Amino acid sequence: MSDTSNAYSERLSVTWWGWLMPLVAAGLLAAEIHMGYPGVRAWLPYVVLLPLTLFVLYWVGRTRLSVADGELWVGEAHLPVRFVGEIEVLGVHEKRPALGRDLDPAAFVLHRGWIPTALRVQLTDPDDPTPYWIFSTRKPEQLAKLLRTLSAQAQESARADLDEGPDVPVPDVEESVQQTTPGA
Repeated sequence: MSDTSNAYSERLSVTWWGWLMPLVAAGLLAAEIHMGYPGVRAWLPYVVLLPLTLFVLYWVGRTRLSVADGELWVGEAHLPVRFVGEIEVLGVHEKRPALGRDLDPAAFVLHRGWIPTALRVQLTDPDDPTPYWIFSTRKPEQLAKLLRTLSAQAQESARADLDEGPDVPVPDVEESVQQTTPGA
């Protein structure tokens, strides 16, 4: 099995042009407040609104996707790759219905509107009520290929472990019958 200690990592940060509009809006709002009040209240909106806007944009874009140590991490959620089933790359036109009318309410969703593509990963864990994960990614083909490879390796490894079986001695049937038969 190949080393998957840090096979993939992506930060879903806001693109540079996504920062412009909120900063302009914060600047305009601060200017409107500035026009109405003299003194300290004139510069206070700039000191509060612009850093607050920067913080919110950074906070929204801090989410990470990664595949490390045999697990897919999407934000704070994680999934062992052995439970990865069918993987579907969702392009610009497939993403909208997948997040709208075709969405299962029990699905795990991590959507970032500034990222046009996503992946839908079916789960094979019988104990998990979540049918699939949909999450935004900028490199869906690369991540899908990696997940398919790692999932196949994990399932092959699990199959090999089952085929080997445990090294537990099996008692002889005749001896156990003689021991339990009264008067023998």
